[in-house]
Amino acid sequence: MMRIQFYLLILLLLSTGSYLRGQQTEKMMLSGSSREDAKVWQFYCTAGRQSGQWTTIHVPSCWEQEGFGAYNYGHDKDMASERGLYKTSFKLPAHWKDKRIYIVFDGSMTDTKVEVNGKQAGEIHQGAFYRFKREITDLVSFKKENQLDVEVSKMSANASVNSAEREADFWVFGGIFRPVYLEAVPHTHMAYSGIDAKADGKINLEVVLDKELAQASLQVDIFDSQTGEKKKSFTSTAAASASKRLLANASVSDISPWSSENPHLYRAVITLLERGKPVQQTMERFGFRTVEVRERDGLYINGVKMRFKGVNRHCFWPTTGRTISREQSLQDIMLIKEMNMNAVRMSHYPPDKHFLELCDSLGLYVINELCAWQSPPYDTEVGTTLLTEMLTRDINHPSVVLWANGNEGGFNLDLDPLFGTLDIQQRTVIHPFGLFGGINTVHYISYNSGIKNMFNGRDIFMPTELIHGLYDGGHGAGLDDFWNLMRSNPLSAGMFLWDFADQGIVRTDKDGFVDTDKDHGADGIVGPFREKEGSFFTIKEIWSPIHMEKKYITARWDGSLQLENRYDFTNTAQCRFSYSMKKFNAVDREGETYQDTILSPTIEPGAKGMLGLQLPANWRDFDVLYLKAEDPNGEELFTWSYEINTPARFAERATVARDKAGAKLVMTETDSLFRLRHGETTVAIHKTTGLLQGIVTAKGEIPLSNGPVLISDEQLTCTGLTSTVSDSLIRIDVRYAYPRGGEAYRFSWTMKSNGILQLDYDYRPRDRMEMAGISFSFPEQGVQGATLLANGPYRVYNNRMKGGRLGIWEKTYNDAITGEDWDYPEFKGYYSLFYGMRLHTAVPFSVYSSAEDITLQLFTPSIQKQYDRQRNYTFPKYPKGDISFMDAIPAVGTKFSGPQEMGPQSQPHTFKTFSATPNMINRLYFDFQ
Repeated sequence: MMRIQFYLLILLLLSTGSYLRGQQTEKMMLSGSSREDAKVWQFYCTAGRQSGQWTTIHVPSCWEQEGFGAYNYGHDKDMASERGLYKTSFKLPAHWKDKRIYIVFDGSMTDTKVEVNGKQAGEIHQGAFYRFKREITDLVSFKKENQLDVEVSKMSANASVNSAEREADFWVFGGIFRPVYLEAVPHTHMAYSGIDAKADGKINLEVVLDKELAQASLQVDIFDSQTGEKKKSFTSTAAASASKRLLANASVSDISPWSSENPHLYRAVITLLERGKPVQQTMERFGFRTVEVRERDGLYINGVKMRFKGVNRHCFWPTTGRTISREQSLQDIMLIKEMNMNAVRMSHYPPDKHFLELCDSLGLYVINELCAWQSPPYDTEVGTTLLTEMLTRDINHPSVVLWANGNEGGFNLDLDPLFGTLDIQQRTVIHPFGLFGGINTVHYISYNSGIKNMFNGRDIFMPTELIHGLYDGGHGAGLDDFWNLMRSNPLSAGMFLWDFADQGIVRTDKDGFVDTDKDHGADGIVGPFREKEGSFFTIKEIWSPIHMEKKYITARWDGSLQLENRYDFTNTAQCRFSYSMKKFNAVDREGETYQDTILSPTIEPGAKGMLGLQLPANWRDFDVLYLKAEDPNGEELFTWSYEINTPARFAERATVARDKAGAKLVMTETDSLFRLRHGETTVAIHKTTGLLQGIVTAKGEIPLSNGPVLISDEQLTCTGLTSTVSDSLIRIDVRYAYPRGGEAYRFSWTMKSNGILQLDYDYRPRDRMEMAGISFSFPEQGVQGATLLANGPYRVYNNRMKGGRLGIWEKTYNDAITGEDWDYPEFKGYYSLFYGMRLHTAVPFSVYSSAEDITLQLFTPSIQKQYDRQRNYTFPKYPKGDISFMDAIPAVGTKFSGPQEMGPQSQPHTFKTFSATPNMINRLYFDFQ
């Protein structure tokens, strides 16, 4: 659709009477645009796999993924240093004879020497992630095929390039990994143009020519990209003498400013004239927007203070390495926006051009970065070249709001002034991990950290890396606390999570093993193939621009819900709201449903207001309310769930008395066991401990046992056990004490005439506990899955509770290890708001809770195999048992810090035993039918 609009605009422009026609840049592809349509060139690899012979390779590609050379992660001590020799040929169109011809490489790793017809075209280019071009006008022939030879050296001859790019904390590859093409331009042409278009409609334009041109001038025509309407025409003043730099300015009325929420684009058709005659014509896409860093105040876009909700992103795909298609860029942007993010940092190099074009169109704020990873950075000579290539390529993208000069100490201070020299917009330059440009960007801070800086300073702060999301830790964990604290601080400009996707490369030398270099690449919110982890949805809720108040629905609820508009520019009247309600007849069966739309209220950005739901008369018969908010484009912002009825009411409904004619209650005893029998079901209870020993039904054995055990680090002792038997029930009462005295917990088993086994228990938690509740043993072998009525479908931690939805979830058994395999959602772990479960085994059974806010532990996840267990903060504590019913669960940490540094939700649980707070009291129902 975007291409169609572009061509329609071209036709519209050509039909405009005042339109001056000049020569336009013509392009001929020598490679594909991505791996999907790559062209085949001849190839010779000097070392490693498939070396020492001429064969073929796809261009663009990373040669490791084509089966050549050797793999390296950036910090490897033994770095592969093979070279790749490329050959191809091309013919030129005859009408290019009067033009100047350039060969353009959008990205080649790393040192690249170009020869055409046996002659070298310009200097060897050093640096991988930058578009560079070499003029070949005098080297080509129009009478025969031209021979192109390219030599790519994986390791650079420049030590600073290796330090900045190839010794970094990411995968390093070799090869021509972005497109290669020819450009034909007039003999005098525009080298590049820069546009500074402000939110008030004022526009300044700069054109830098390839060489001086006498009496040169410009005509500029501004068009609305969405409507095709011409908005303005203006010219520059003709240069009295030869000049390489031309300026033009105007003021355009009735424009729509560009922002992430309204990415409205315009096009500037720029015509270069010599003595009034058109010489060349180019088209630039841009947006009207104003970016300001107001020292000790904030970062403003179009006059509105920003808090970036951002993420770091590498250009990476598991089967193609750094070779990325436009479609893959689009997929990443849509996932980033689906999480309600508004910003992305290019870590640690300029991205593919199409990624920035899509950020312009779809609306994402971008930090564009000169490559470096810690120290030393590029030297000044090569750094100047690469910085110039980055800025002249990306200068007009409205999405680019900040430049970054290196990363984590990799700052060449000599390059800082060059940004201002080249950038007509004078965008602020930052030093990620440092205080520069008026913004403190220090990485991986803890909650409320800073001595006279960050949360406790007077400078703008915006961590460009935060909450390192190794494995299942970080990202969503602790984000709620961090974000609430940042929102309360006027100097916060937001944050950027590390990072978007696991960098797992499909190893062509290891039978397709997906390699994350152990813990170094497993940092993503999504997996290598963009599999969504649990944190994806936590972030989506926390960063939703429609923020819903925490609300417990009671019988007197009037149907109103308070919301806060956290958009920067959008009124809630532009959004859509709807709701639905569901009733659950059983743990695996939905009942009646109801749905309706909600009138969108008019609430300005930053303000609060109310949603009014028109409820049906029987609304209290339902179990859960779902509220859905959609953005102005109809995309879901989030769907919240609210409990209407309690677990106790559902449990009562799910365990109604059955017709058990002839089934009698019988208790028998052995030396060690009480056997409670109802019909063909027998439950064994240990006579000394009172703990469940197992169940036998007509269908077979259910190996649920060794419970309820109170989750405690102390060795508890059974101090009392009594039994009661009647025609209507059998009950066994049990008490446990601490070693030093004092009751630890008590429980009672009750079997009634309907065959349901009821467990009542209560205990008083200790203070400063990470976990609290009771546990049972159950072997994993033979478990096929579970049907849960709980908050799902992803597991939770105490500092990552948001993002789920109360409902029925079918969970298939897996032993997924987050960051080492990607079978999501994971099966094992903690599930909050537990109502009930049916465990699918050889002999299935169900269990229900009648208490609110119970969290189910469904087995213990396996710990990562490739990481040091002693420093793994991303694997929290779990009870010793296999199935637990918990009132308190632990938080999870990140790569660099334990949960104690992540904020209030990450702390141990407080319970004052001398307070008036009642014991933890719960009732479970076990249904073995």
